[in-house]
Amino acid sequence: MRRPCFPKLGLRRMMGCLQLVLGGLVIFVSCMSLFRFYSAGFFLNNEDICHHFYGVKDVYEGFDIKALSARIEEVLDKMDKLQDKLESTVQLLEKNKDLMDRTNISRSEYKKFLEEEVLRPLYSAHIGLRQIRLPKIEGIRNSTIKEDPLINNFVIEEIRKYITPKENRNGKINIYGTERVYNTIGHACVLMKKELEEYMDYDIGSYCKDDWNLAQKLMINGCDPLPRRRCLTRASKLFLKPYPINESLWKLPDGRNVRWSNYQCRNFECLSSKNPKRGYSKCAGCFEMEKEKLKWVTNTSLPVDFLIKDVLSIKPGEIRIGLDFGIGTGTFAARMREQNVTIVSTALNIGAPFSETIALRGLVPLFVTLNQRLPFFDNSMDLIHTTGLMDGWIDLQLMDFILFDWDRILRPGGLLWVDRFFCSRKDLDDYMYMFLQFRYKKHKWAISPKSKDEVFLSALLEKPPRSL
Repeated sequence: MRRPCFPKLGLRRMMGCLQLVLGGLVIFVSCMSLFRFYSAGFFLNNEDICHHFYGVKDVYEGFDIKALSARIEEVLDKMDKLQDKLESTVQLLEKNKDLMDRTNISRSEYKKFLEEEVLRPLYSAHIGLRQIRLPKIEGIRNSTIKEDPLINNFVIEEIRKYITPKENRNGKINIYGTERVYNTIGHACVLMKKELEEYMDYDIGSYCKDDWNLAQKLMINGCDPLPRRRCLTRASKLFLKPYPINESLWKLPDGRNVRWSNYQCRNFECLSSKNPKRGYSKCAGCFEMEKEKLKWVTNTSLPVDFLIKDVLSIKPGEIRIGLDFGIGTGTFAARMREQNVTIVSTALNIGAPFSETIALRGLVPLFVTLNQRLPFFDNSMDLIHTTGLMDGWIDLQLMDFILFDWDRILRPGGLLWVDRFFCSRKDLDDYMYMFLQFRYKKHKWAISPKSKDEVFLSALLEKPPRSL
């Protein structure tokens, strides 16, 4: 009797159907995978995907690979030098063993050598290696590797602590709308790494070095704003109580209240304009109060010399606060104070204690440079006065940035007083355009010869409203 073929046929059909289903699943999964790659941007050369598969150059976005490499090379260089020094010292000891025995070199000298020539360099290299910051992965889906800027550029731990962002303690958004606070230093600090590390190399809580001149050098060269420091500022050893305000305005301060160590002169008498070795060239006679008392209050033969009373009469009662952007000992601010006008005076100690003198006269010094954005809010000053600092040496583009910053802080209707600006005759048109480009109203405008090839320019200009 023949067996029926249906059972065998049914099994074959079932296996065939299963193969078809599995094949369909494979095709479906493959299509879904291709779709996901497509949506992720793989076939569109999405940068993150391509960097992940084809290279690592830019995957460390925001991380300074060059700085990391430089730091490692610096540490390796320290280790190489230390090894060479140890080998040469061992060879020298072997050669001079008998001499050392005869001269009986003490153990303290060996100890000093080990501390200064071996242990300290080894510790410095170890710290330099330990302080290298590796990048952190930020985010979950977008695993971009980022690092805080400049961290690996510096070895001094105090700088690294300063520029590392500080997380809010409660983990919430702070009053500024951020999750952390970023302390800032200027980008030029990287170019002045050695000076900045010297400036920040101190014992926390102890006295700072008498290095204000180093700080000023950093500022003038663009490393500004400087980091805060956690050391105690030195003062004069013989600091005395300042004169009362009714005396201090027109009296030289007591010289014992100034730290003179970084000046050529050691007292105010040495700063006389008659002394050719006084250490500064600008503002001749500005430490002689009898000469200073004549400025801006007495008539001269030059039409470029404006008087304070004439300027204030243009805006009676409206000039209350202002900025004196120049170099001097605060005489302009002293005269304006007598008219119940508060003036902040910019000052740098270029060869003489200008900042200290302004403060000891009872006035307000602002220690800023030409390359810094002024720390005042928009439309806040009634008056900006400038004399003695910006002259015909200044680059036109730099001057443009400065004038736009002045325009920012000067209120509508405020006055810009350009006082005895001088330049060469051939450059006068360029500088005149710089002052006139803002279309301020002219109240006073005067030009007079300074020498055969130079001229003075004085102007009193009023900022327009510019209402929106």
